[in-house]
Amino acid sequence: MPAAIPEVRDRTEVGRFPTVTFPFVENVEVEKEETVEDEKTEEGACRRWLRKACPCCYKQPSDDDLTETVVTGTDEPEKEEETNGEGNLNELLLKVRSIDLMKSKTGENLVEHHTNLYQSDSFIIRRGQTFQMWITLSRPFDPQTDELHLELKTGLLPAVSNGTHVIVPLVEELEDGRWEAAIVKQEDRKLRLSVNSPPTAVIGRYQLTIVTNSANGRDTSAHDPANDIYLLFNPWCEDDPVFMDSEEERKEYVLNDVGQIYYGTQHQIGARTWDYGQFDDGILAACLFVLEKSQTPNSGWGDPINVARIISAMVNSPDDLGVVEGNWSGDYSLGTSPTVWSGSMEILQAYHKSKGTPVKFGQCWVFAGVCTTILRCFGIPARTVTNFSSAHDTDVSLTTDVYLDENFEPITHLNADSIWNFHVWTDCWMARPDLPHGNGGWQTVDATPQETSQGTFRCGPASLTAVRNGQVFLKHDTTFVFAEVNSDKIYWQKNKDGTFSQIYSEKNIVGHYISTKAVGSDERNDITHLYKHPEGSEEERIAVETACSFGSKAAAYSPPTAEDVTLEVIMEGDGPKMGADAELTIRLKNSSSEQRTVTLHSQLAVMYYTGVHKATVKKDKADLELLPNEENDLTWVLEYKVYKDQLIDQAALMLTLSGRVRETQQVLATQFSFRLRTPDLVIKPIGEAVVGKEMAVEIHFTNPLPQVLKAVIFHIEGIGLLPGKKIEFG
Repeated sequence: MPAAIPEVRDRTEVGRFPTVTFPFVENVEVEKEETVEDEKTEEGACRRWLRKACPCCYKQPSDDDLTETVVTGTDEPEKEEETNGEGNLNELLLKVRSIDLMKSKTGENLVEHHTNLYQSDSFIIRRGQTFQMWITLSRPFDPQTDELHLELKTGLLPAVSNGTHVIVPLVEELEDGRWEAAIVKQEDRKLRLSVNSPPTAVIGRYQLTIVTNSANGRDTSAHDPANDIYLLFNPWCEDDPVFMDSEEERKEYVLNDVGQIYYGTQHQIGARTWDYGQFDDGILAACLFVLEKSQTPNSGWGDPINVARIISAMVNSPDDLGVVEGNWSGDYSLGTSPTVWSGSMEILQAYHKSKGTPVKFGQCWVFAGVCTTILRCFGIPARTVTNFSSAHDTDVSLTTDVYLDENFEPITHLNADSIWNFHVWTDCWMARPDLPHGNGGWQTVDATPQETSQGTFRCGPASLTAVRNGQVFLKHDTTFVFAEVNSDKIYWQKNKDGTFSQIYSEKNIVGHYISTKAVGSDERNDITHLYKHPEGSEEERIAVETACSFGSKAAAYSPPTAEDVTLEVIMEGDGPKMGADAELTIRLKNSSSEQRTVTLHSQLAVMYYTGVHKATVKKDKADLELLPNEENDLTWVLEYKVYKDQLIDQAALMLTLSGRVRETQQVLATQFSFRLRTPDLVIKPIGEAVVGKEMAVEIHFTNPLPQVLKAVIFHIEGIGLLPGKKIEFG
């Protein structure tokens, strides 16, 4: 029986499948014995498609089907030809074979961008400045027919509209202030590009890809995390808002990874070394992680004002699970005592490693040290600042209020305002285009959680110029910073009917010896003049009156009264030492020509360094007579046995004196904070220090107490020497 030849000319597959060949009857010879083999031959592509399209008309062949199929050829030659065609097309496409960002620590990119100190293999550069890179292509680049551009993406949802998805075009010549790239050299298949970024670009980690276009199609290089670009603020670029024109100050406030933080009281200023470690391995990644944890949009990370405000919130933990958890209780058994920390690296690394669990515990100098580290790491000039006798205003009155009862005893539950022996924050340098002209420069950022700002525990940036001039209506949080450094202390006495009357005010009580590390040395630099005019000057009084007119107690100031008796507390030398009796001098002076009788109350309290009351340990009352024009010095003594079981952390004490002159009803009042000095740790090298070799040191410490110290722990850390470690002794 002759083979059955399917009719195909009247079917719809004609011309649609180029790999199908059609049989011609006259060229086919069929033998009876071929039937079984042909039945086993796989059906053609055309028939398979028809069977899927219409299974009722084109059924699957079965063993019972007697129709013989004639095979005239196979699809293999056509498939091979098609594959070869795709290969030829791929060869004609312009593809990126490799990217070289020139990351060498001694190369021009990192040296010129001042990022060669970062202990990282990542590509870290600063905005507003060009960088160089090599790309290798699949074939030589033809500028007549080929196109090329870079794409940079940062954040979870990159968008061209907000600057988080950047398309960097290839141009003939670069212009400042925009994302552009230019070919500066071509070597066969290799191109050297010079890439420019604007000085307002979003900072952070960018994913880099390169897109090519040619006559044969478009191609995008695969993303390689090794080629991610870390973009930072640039204080060397004049158009960047964080630009600082002094190279010495840039070295100090951006590149120096070690500093001094001051503490104590205005009469007993101590210093501790703090390792900022902003260039340490993993610190940049940890700092960017802090930004990411804030869940703020990446599009706002190009504004240093916004970034500083975010960091001031994220360094503390009460409302956003930030880096450090504060603790002023004196019980640190669940974490690390704040006094143990000597640098920011261990804290930031622990926070990053734990994926955002706040590190226990910190107090103001820890918050400030970590804040300074993050800002310097990002390229924002920053310094750690200590304010001695720092007021904490809780009711936006811009005054520090002290409430006394009818017997001149402090009313503890009303005295929410306090004066900390010292408080530490961070100053950062930037322009303030959001404020009237002249308010740029140093800005205060306080990361210690004291009061909320717009619902979040944060403070600043507040312009020092605005603070100095009492312009507390300028953002951010200028009222709080002004009160910290220049508020008056108002004393209120309770009347019989329950109301309060203002009985006294002290004008030169807060904001003393505002200190930071000097540029280029470890000396203390007093910057009080940047925060306030000279005490008592006309300019200073105008600033106070201007500020208080915006406060909650604008009418609190009563007309001044004549004063002919003055009260002063004097401390000799460096002050009393831990383990010994403490002595102070109380000086009363009568400047009138008549005798004066003074009733004087004294009260000594153990204080947290924040100014929070812990316990009253001593009270005294004395009636004194002052002859005309007499100056009388009284010796006030605090015995060791009285305070030995009461001290905490900083060994801080406050002496409150109040009284009245019987003849004139003049009120006398003052508070004097001091601390008991602890012995210094002395580190003495043994032998010569040689690079690459171990060395030994002796640590000298003298126990000042008349009792044995037990379970002593030394905490040691050194940048480039050894990580933080504890040595238990005794």
